[in-house]
Amino acid sequence: MRALRPSVVTAVAAVAALTVVTGCAEKSDGKGDGAVQVVAGDSSCEVSSKKIPAGHVELAVKNKGSKVTEVYVLFPDGRIVTERENIGPGTKARVTAEIKAGTYEIACKPGMKGKGIRQTVEVTGGKAAARSPEMDKAVADYRTYVQAQADETLPKVKVFTDAVAAGDIEAAKKAYAVSRIGWERTEPVAESFGDIDPKVDFREDGLEDGQEWTGWHRLEKALWQDGKLGAEEKALAPRLYKDLEDWQKRVGRAEITPTSMANGAKELLDEVATGKVTGEEERYSHTDLVDFKANVEGAERSYELLKPIASKNDAALTASLDKQFAALDTLLDKYRADKTSYDFTPYDKVGAADRKELSDAVNALAEPLSKLAAAVTK
Repeated sequence: MRALRPSVVTAVAAVAALTVVTGCAEKSDGKGDGAVQVVAGDSSCEVSSKKIPAGHVELAVKNKGSKVTEVYVLFPDGRIVTERENIGPGTKARVTAEIKAGTYEIACKPGMKGKGIRQTVEVTGGKAAARSPEMDKAVADYRTYVQAQADETLPKVKVFTDAVAAGDIEAAKKAYAVSRIGWERTEPVAESFGDIDPKVDFREDGLEDGQEWTGWHRLEKALWQDGKLGAEEKALAPRLYKDLEDWQKRVGRAEITPTSMANGAKELLDEVATGKVTGEEERYSHTDLVDFKANVEGAERSYELLKPIASKNDAALTASLDKQFAALDTLLDKYRADKTSYDFTPYDKVGAADRKELSDAVNALAEPLSKLAAAVTK
């Protein structure tokens, strides 16, 4: 889920999740190292160069505004090339992407809402980013993984939506969390299309003016807070299935590169920090730890596929990532009796100290994970 509400910022700060995850603060300002400088403000988005050579492009982002922001590189049709979310006021972030020649937009989104403030840039030259056979294999294997996740999700969603359409509250509750696992594992790819995520995974307070609220969370609220499924909810069930069927059909055509895999892994940790650790994502069902685990699994899958490449370039980084993934996996296992199941402790039963421990583990992983894309492209 992309939108971040002010309440989330407050909650993230309260559990000390914001500092590392939102900015991954850099000591260097990026000047002189070939990075494109992006300075984001509350009403501005300044880009140091409007002409950028094709290949591996690095953005050095600084948020000079008072609001949490995010920065995107967008195709002309609105699809996402790369992004970095949750960049806190006064912090910096770096993101590496593989970009072909063409016209793109760089967008800064103060408050992480709306279309953002956009600058058109030209990526010039016919030089493509260098790809090794190992990189090509990682991309091919990841493409197989995301397609499999979408394929396996549809039958689980059908169980959920059929229960909703039948008015069977208990059956729908039972099917809800498991229907979301494949989506949560591959969310950055799903979000890259731009138009599917708002239909299926937005929270009510993340909606734009005039946007209809549909999807999983609309039904989550009906099931757990309202305790009833009326005609409107029953009609929304087949729409959710249809929208996710669209995702399943399109996911095989997604733009996937080694750097998008690495950046996507970091985005999944950002999702954990700003939604799952805070309890905002599943505020009615309290199934946050199911999403949490799925996000981590998706990030870990990207990492494992890229590890043979990254380990040659930065063995210390992969050693750190191995350690921090293992630590977070072990910590999550505390909240389920069966390590093969997704029957986790309801998040409203997880106390403040335990949430802080989870937050710290996410931070410890997010910091080295933010360096994965650069290690892959060395």
